[in-house]
Amino acid sequence: MNTVIFHIDVNSAFLSWEAIYRLKHKRGKVDLRTIPSAVGGNEESRHGIVVAKSIACKPYNIKTGESLMEARKKCPTLLVVPPHYNLYDKCSKAFMSVLHEYSPDVEQYSIDEAFIDMTGTECLWGDPVTAAHRIKNHIERKLGFTVNIGISSNKLLAKMASDFKKPNMVHTLWPDEIEEKMWPLPVTDLFYVGRATFSKLNRLGVRTIGDLAQFDLNILKQHLKSHGVVVWNFANGNDSSDLVPQAPANKGYGNSTTTPYDICNQENANMVLLSLAETLGMRLRKDSAKIGVISIGIKYSDFSYKSHQCILKQDTDITKEIYDCAIRLYEELWDKVTPVRHIGIHTSRAKGKTNFRQLSFFDTGNFGIFDGTMTDFERQERLDSMTDEIRMNFGMDALKRAVFIRSRIDASSGGISREKMDVDYDKQVIH
Repeated sequence: MNTVIFHIDVNSAFLSWEAIYRLKHKRGKVDLRTIPSAVGGNEESRHGIVVAKSIACKPYNIKTGESLMEARKKCPTLLVVPPHYNLYDKCSKAFMSVLHEYSPDVEQYSIDEAFIDMTGTECLWGDPVTAAHRIKNHIERKLGFTVNIGISSNKLLAKMASDFKKPNMVHTLWPDEIEEKMWPLPVTDLFYVGRATFSKLNRLGVRTIGDLAQFDLNILKQHLKSHGVVVWNFANGNDSSDLVPQAPANKGYGNSTTTPYDICNQENANMVLLSLAETLGMRLRKDSAKIGVISIGIKYSDFSYKSHQCILKQDTDITKEIYDCAIRLYEELWDKVTPVRHIGIHTSRAKGKTNFRQLSFFDTGNFGIFDGTMTDFERQERLDSMTDEIRMNFGMDALKRAVFIRSRIDASSGGISREKMDVDYDKQVIH
């Protein structure tokens, strides 16, 4: 039986979901998808970048991730709306629910895209193209937004196919169609070909995916090592990755934030690190995971980036230990002069939580100076668990540390900020 894989991608997801919500629930008259519009962060809190954009922005060359200031220079009439992640989460769940009606094997690839194994479903839904149109029309009819669907025999080719002409389209890219449909495309359209890889390929005279597919593999390995083998296989349509309906456990956890003002002293940096450690610790405990490596990343006011890491003596999910490690790393990393605009705590070597800890006569945690007082780790774990439970039942602000009172630093920052989770539409102009 031939394998049939669909890749389904929501067209301009965040922008589309916002457009549908405003039209159906806020009596909006203008469909954001039909005009140059974008979802953008709060410029006052230095989060003013393009998060998502409408297809109508394409003639203006507006890019996701660029500043709103740059986007407005390209298109002065650009309409910008604030992000609304609670809405996006609900729309994503509804989207995935529809997909599960057609196959039990659905791999959620991101909030707005998924792979489906449709092998052997012809008797239920028809041939692959017919089934894809059925799913596409079902989503538009029930949820209001459009999707692109790519069809092939593996995940790579299905994803490449879904990126063909948009929006609201179905495309096939079977192995016998690679030469005609994929090889003429620029090599930058290929999965895993980023700026650095493209620079090396460009020097070798590789311009298209077809050039890469027919390039001498031995020469490619000399210049790109093992990565050259990967992209060469992709260019030839070879992909052995399996569809994984159940997401694998995280190998690492991270949390970062752009601060509302430049951090110029250790005291303010400590507050940011504490707020990041709070939310990071909660995520670890929620997933029953502990981490063995902590790293700190900082972005200076000139946008240069530095990082520093350490291996812990003991795996941990304790907020205080994460915070203590983060402080020590930050003190060693920061140059004590240049203002900092972005701070992140990143972790790796995540493992399932165990109910024991190897103790030492001189145990003061992963970082600390022995002063004759032993650290009561069981007490700290119970304190963290109780804090998590209170916040889960009564909200994050039900219990916060006194240092954050009247502070501009959020007591639980990092990830998606609270200002992005909900939108007060009473303060919005609904076009």
